[in-house]
Amino acid sequence: MAKVYFADLKANQESLLRKVDRLCTACGMDQFINKGDLVAIKMHFGEPGNTGYVRAQYVRRLVDKLTKLGARPFLTDANTLYVGRRSNAVDHLRSAVLNGFDFAVAGAPVIIADGLTGKDYVNVPIEGKHFREVKIGSAVAHADALVAVTHFKGHEATGFGGVLKNLGMGSGSRAGKQMMHSDVLPVVDEEKCTGCGRCNRWCPTGAAALVGKKTRIDQDKCIGCGECTVTCGEQAIAVNWKTEPDIIQEKIVEYVMGVLTNKTGKAAFLTFVTNVTPDCDCWHWSDAPIVRNIGILASVDPVALDQAAVDLVNKEAALPDGRLAGLSAGSDKFRTLYPGVDWQRQLAYAQAMGLGTRDYELVRI
Repeated sequence: MAKVYFADLKANQESLLRKVDRLCTACGMDQFINKGDLVAIKMHFGEPGNTGYVRAQYVRRLVDKLTKLGARPFLTDANTLYVGRRSNAVDHLRSAVLNGFDFAVAGAPVIIADGLTGKDYVNVPIEGKHFREVKIGSAVAHADALVAVTHFKGHEATGFGGVLKNLGMGSGSRAGKQMMHSDVLPVVDEEKCTGCGRCNRWCPTGAAALVGKKTRIDQDKCIGCGECTVTCGEQAIAVNWKTEPDIIQEKIVEYVMGVLTNKTGKAAFLTFVTNVTPDCDCWHWSDAPIVRNIGILASVDPVALDQAAVDLVNKEAALPDGRLAGLSAGSDKFRTLYPGVDWQRQLAYAQAMGLGTRDYELVRI
């Protein structure tokens, strides 16, 4: 049984920043962070216009603690697959600063995990049902230790977005995200294709090749890696979002396996069950929370932590001005939000793959 440490939001003459310190100590961060460690703080900086993400002031407290331990922390996230304001490192850095993650505020540099255009990644071997290797942003892969800071909320594809979603989808390169999102091989829109050949140069199998003045993809050679999709500047090779909820959850878990492969005993997870919005922070707005602000959780077990967060939310009555108004305490909030998604699949698969346990003890600090 895993321990999940919990701090509520009552002050009792103690600041929430101080509670963050105590949560970090409780989950053993002082023991596994060594002097000189490069520590990746895996964040979601929030799409500009969104206000649900974890505030930079909390992250600063974590940065200061890691720095006092002699570590060298940095904030990181990988570029998005969709074309928004975080799909390349330049726009991503601008968005991070706009949302408060400037060095002067957060106390650590921001490094985009998969580089300028999503090509800076490490192929990490795993033994999964869907993948034999996963494309992890190099800044995350090469870090000595990792702390995931997660805003817990609903999610359209996975029911909820917690630690597993933050780590798996969030640390995958742009091509990795395409592989997680799609079970369909890419097709070229010849009307949009300019025949520049850029996708051909990045195709690892030679499946994408110029035929006359247009690129064609040989479906027999294509492995669905997504490199052509994320390379095309004309959006002539569209993002395929076609996958089943159970499959995308399993793929995300396999990416978490890749993230944690070289982080055994060197990872911790901090989750804010506050501003529990019904949708992902990737939207450029935030809807009203579905339950009251509950508290902050910490653990070295990502599966137990996600399970505890779900349980805490489901125990609450829905707020009257939110999307689930009238829903009683004890009801399944995320199944109600997204009835076609069984959010338990990610937890069951993660447990089966040895990433943690769904059995936990909630320890109040």
